[in-house]
This record gives sequence, structure tokens and C-alpha cells, in this order.
Amino acid sequence: MRREVLLSTLGLRAGYGGKPVLQGLDLEVREGEIVAVIGRNGVGKSTLMKSLIGLVPAMDGSIVYRGEAIERKAAHKRARLGIGYVPQGRDVFPRLSVAENIEVGGMLKREVTAADRERVLGYFPILKERWSQRAGTMSGGQQQQLAIGRVLVADPSLILLDEPSEGIQPNIVQDIARIMVELNRATGVTVVLVEQNIDMIRAMAQRCYVMDKGRIVAELDRDALADGDAMRRHLAV
Repeated sequence: MRREVLLSTLGLRAGYGGKPVLQGLDLEVREGEIVAVIGRNGVGKSTLMKSLIGLVPAMDGSIVYRGEAIERKAAHKRARLGIGYVPQGRDVFPRLSVAENIEVGGMLKREVTAADRERVLGYFPILKERWSQRAGTMSGGQQQQLAIGRVLVADPSLILLDEPSEGIQPNIVQDIARIMVELNRATGVTVVLVEQNIDMIRAMAQRCYVMDKGRIVAELDRDALADGDAMRRHLAV
């Protein structure tokens, strides 16, 4: 059975200071998919993620989530619709403890229950060990796990992951990829990730879009992701 389209963009133009970075971008993500967005540095991948969550306003075109146009909605309203966003660089609250960061993430649900906390800690047990520690004193990999956990506690339908492997030791990258695949299989959560790490893309993605100059220029299926030379050409700086 073909799954329903969860998220789509049509002719999306967005950027900064009146100058578009996204140049009429079209994509489509179905429920339960893990879809990667790849491309060279500076082609607009992070701008796409920020525009999907509402941090960069759309200049033209549409963003449709669950059949509803959301391109004019504020970021917090998109989050309440079930879109979780893990930004590039993690952006945890450094002076707050792990527990307090998780509580902030759960504010979308109004109340974080013990079951919510245990669900997150089941995926990221290191957070239980560091529960009272200030987030800013943790390693990059631990902060990334916290950033994802902070999103997961609100039980989103769609997670936007922007460069989750950046600045993180390889074993933690492998753990995060494995956990996100397990989460997808267990809950059906949809994931869109921007990534440069070929191993992480292959471990997670079911298909991927290739971006260049603010547009989608190719779509690769699972078999194409196994072609190392082709992947390196798409990702070459």
C-alpha cells in the first residue's frame, strides 16, 4: 500500500535579506520514510531545513504538511503540528541540565510524563547518566543525543535533522544512525536529514534528494546510495 504524502514543497523560494537561496524547490516525503538531502556545501540544504520549520520565511511557493499549507505559519505553530527540528550545531541550552532541556522539549505536550522520559532515556541511556549535568559541559556527541532527545519527548510525526554527524566522534554517529532507524521502524516517525557523512546516509536513508544551487537536481534510490563514486561526486566541495 502506498503511503500518504506527509510533507511536500512546490516552487519553494526562501532566503535572507530578500535574496533567495532556494530557487523554486520541489520535494515530497511520505509517511514513515527516512529521506536524506545531500549536496555540496553552500547549495541551500540548511536553508531548506530552516524554511521547513519556519525560521526562514518563504518568499514564494508552498510547504504542505498533512494536506495543510504551512508556509505562513510561525515556527512554534509548526512544532505543535508535530514537526521536530534538530538544528545544525545542536543548540542545546548550555546552562540548563539535561533534565531541564528535556522538560523544555516537552513543553509542546504541556506535561512531560515519566513514560515520556523513560522512552527517551531508553534510546539514549547516556542522558540518564548525565541527567543532572549542565548540557554545556557535555561532549559534542552527548549534546547531539540530548538535542534529539529533546525533540523526541514531544512525540513528533516528522523529525528534521540538520547535519547530525557534524563534529561528533564516529562511534556516536553510528549509534545515532542505528537509533533513528530503530525509532523509525518502531514508531513510524518520518525523518528528513541533511548530511554529508556517506556512511550515515547509507545507514539511515531509504532514498535521497540531491541539491544544487537551491534546487533539487536528482533523486537517488537505495541502490544508487551504494554507488560510492556517484555519492562522492554529489557531495564534493
